[in-house]
Amino acid sequence: MSAELNMPAPAKKATMAHFVKSHLRDYGMLISLLAIVAFFQYMTDGTLLRPLNLTNLVLQNSYIVIMALGMLLVIVAGHIDLSVGSIVGFIGALAAILMVQYHLHFIPTTIICLLAGAAIGAAQGYWVAYFRIPSFIVTLAGMLVFRGLSLALLAGQSIGPFPVEFQRLSSGFIPDVFAMEGYHLTTLLLCVATPLILVGLNVAARIRRHRFAIEQEPLALFIGKNITFFAVMAYIGSLLATYKGLPNVLIIMVVLIGLYAFITRDTTIGRRIYALGGNEKAAKLSGIDTRRLSFYTFVNMGVLAALAGLIFAARLNTATPKAGVSFELDVIAACFIGGASASGGVGKVTGAVIGAFIMGVMNNGMSIIGIGIDWQQVIKGLVLLAAVFFDVYNKGKS
Repeated sequence: MSAELNMPAPAKKATMAHFVKSHLRDYGMLISLLAIVAFFQYMTDGTLLRPLNLTNLVLQNSYIVIMALGMLLVIVAGHIDLSVGSIVGFIGALAAILMVQYHLHFIPTTIICLLAGAAIGAAQGYWVAYFRIPSFIVTLAGMLVFRGLSLALLAGQSIGPFPVEFQRLSSGFIPDVFAMEGYHLTTLLLCVATPLILVGLNVAARIRRHRFAIEQEPLALFIGKNITFFAVMAYIGSLLATYKGLPNVLIIMVVLIGLYAFITRDTTIGRRIYALGGNEKAAKLSGIDTRRLSFYTFVNMGVLAALAGLIFAARLNTATPKAGVSFELDVIAACFIGGASASGGVGKVTGAVIGAFIMGVMNNGMSIIGIGIDWQQVIKGLVLLAAVFFDVYNKGKS
């Protein structure tokens, strides 16, 4: 009898319809991304997923994805950062001054620029966290200040080119250890091995949740999702392998996505950020230093914006006064489209990444089929409004 009482309760089984309905935010965005890719693949007569365009799609959106990781934490904590586009431009200008005019090596330049990004984030976070000035106001001021400083550093002119080694940060590709002619076998192997490892980790996590009787997705949905993930990754790898392989910046992006997914899901500081955004007073009463936590989210955002600024400058091979203009809109839109809540406390790294690629595929696809920049802005604005409405509507029903 006592042995039976100590047995864990069987894991709760959720029906497919109920589970999908309760996780509509997560699955809806993924289905939307797949539908948008299919639509533009058809409308562009297959151009969207050609190896060259697929590589360009990664390069064009890498800095948006990287900044979306930091913006997600800021939004989850209940704040916003409007200055990231201006920080991108300022860091690019600073890198150009150091490398092109003062001939400083790209490694110390990169370190200086990342430290400058951290200092900018700390300066803004200090006003928000410790003086309780709304983040909208502080970062709006930062947007103006660092746009002006970019113009001052560059004296209204473009500065370049950068050293070839620095350019490889954005335009370089991983080497092929097999050195095959016309096919990058290393890329294919990485794009097969990586999803296999992740699927294995998902299976281990599912077994662990079952052992502790934690509710989880139906088995059929779990198997279908993992098979689809593996197939998509292997297909992308096979396409990129016929061109130049995996871009260096894609490796950086994947490492950061994995790191921030781990931080938000499996660490104390990640859980505290969600608690802060969900209910700041309750978080403070439970012993969390909410001011320091808010401060750290802005420091983190500054570092990632600086990294994005370096990648963007390396891709353009020049620093321009207009660099980073309106980037903050794409980054914020990526987070909201990916399921982050405007009121804080809700949002996932995978959602922000999916949101960033939804924006990226839309930008790329609309450009290929010849939609003007004016109507692109209209469509992107409507998509953002629909995403926020979806969030508010679901919250009202719950």
